[in-house]
Amino acid sequence: MPTQRGNIPAGQISLFAAIGILAFFSVAALVISCTSNSSQMVQSPQMASVSVTISDPPSCKVPAGSFEHVYISINSVQAHTSATAGDNSPGWQELAPQLASAPVQVDLLGTATQGCFLATLGSNNALPVGSYQQIRLLLVPNNPGGSPVPATNNCGNQGLNCAVLNDGSIHELDLSGQANTGLKIPPGQIVGGPITVTAGQDITLNIDFNICASVIVEGNGMYRLKPTLTAGQVSTTANTALSGQVTDSVTGMPILGGTTLVALEQPDASGIDRVFMQAATDSSGNFNFCPLPMGATFDVVVVAINGAGVAYNAAVVVNVPIGTSLGKVPLVAETGAPTGPATIQGFVTALNGAAGGMIDVTMSALQSVSLSGGGARQVTIPLQGNSTGLISVQNPTTCPAGAPMSANCAQYSLVVPASNPEVGTFSAGVVTFTAPASGPVLFTVDALAAMPMSGGLPDCTPPEMTQNHLSGGTMPLAVVAGTTVTAQEIDFSGCV
Repeated sequence: MPTQRGNIPAGQISLFAAIGILAFFSVAALVISCTSNSSQMVQSPQMASVSVTISDPPSCKVPAGSFEHVYISINSVQAHTSATAGDNSPGWQELAPQLASAPVQVDLLGTATQGCFLATLGSNNALPVGSYQQIRLLLVPNNPGGSPVPATNNCGNQGLNCAVLNDGSIHELDLSGQANTGLKIPPGQIVGGPITVTAGQDITLNIDFNICASVIVEGNGMYRLKPTLTAGQVSTTANTALSGQVTDSVTGMPILGGTTLVALEQPDASGIDRVFMQAATDSSGNFNFCPLPMGATFDVVVVAINGAGVAYNAAVVVNVPIGTSLGKVPLVAETGAPTGPATIQGFVTALNGAAGGMIDVTMSALQSVSLSGGGARQVTIPLQGNSTGLISVQNPTTCPAGAPMSANCAQYSLVVPASNPEVGTFSAGVVTFTAPASGPVLFTVDALAAMPMSGGLPDCTPPEMTQNHLSGGTMPLAVVAGTTVTAQEIDFSGCV
């Protein structure tokens, strides 16, 4: 006969024991589950809010250039915390998810209608915190199939991304693979370094699209997009502008007719001042750059040619913080005869092993300026007139005698001041200028190679080359007013 404990039958003891064991493990499982859930809550991404805007103070809009409008259609803006993330890497975060169903078409040569901005692209109130090192824009393809398209398309039958010239003609912008891979803003083009987002923070990220340095005219008359973009965190409440007025140093009046260009520049990793934004002044000589990244400091570089064809010395004002009004920036007219600008021309070649290479090349004209505190700085001189600052090296038909065998070649032309710059130092709200240096007017031609249709990925080994000699010898690359000089050839190799 089974034994009993108290009034509970022995057979029921095993039942209660089983229930107790089951209850114990159930409670234990519940505790583990709660602990696990609590851990997940602590480790889950904390969120911030971001708004994305776009700007472009253009320097190539009619009458300063040949474009009346440049339209692009944007359906995504993304960011990544890895500086090396590829096109198909996981972890790209949408900054403006509204664009997926409602793409926006922006005129990059339009007039800002929202303060400093051409457009607000969208926002995301659930952006994971982190340090974002890459940003990219995805464009609506010109042949979108069944994908959403902008509510209004200003390109007519020329796709959804196009350029409108001063004669009113509309030309489709060839995107090729960039519609899928995106237009890249790599770490070196994010002002102030990575965009660091903390929990609960509300930031505004502005993308500046330098369209005037982003359109290549192909030999067949087609127009292709090779994007030049920068980005930075901006304030919508603080003064993040930089302004001034360009005048003639003798009359104190605006420079009439012609074109006056102003560039904001910052040193790159090698210390060369690169253009961050560039604009043409208005009819009164005024310029106003905004919005600009918070805490940024820029070098301001100005060039001009008046309506009579008289060129002016470039003016460089170094270390100007945002929120500054420079007042009058006086330019010195070149004297003597002739008084027109100079032209630097030359050839760029490309090899892929023993065959011709195909590259896009951004051409710049650099001058060295002496700083008041000692030392020197190479600055980019804005190109004037009919310069070809962006060329496509794709075929061997234009190669000069002596070019590398089997290379592809292209010719460039850079219109520059035939004088040395005056240099201004900004201190305590005042700009103090030193007179332009006497002696030869020396330039260095800088060439940056990129893969066509890659969103701007560097190409060739090395991807940057410079030239500061005249063709056919070791004479320095010096220019004279009203004349054309030929620079020694620039030969790229190891191109993909």
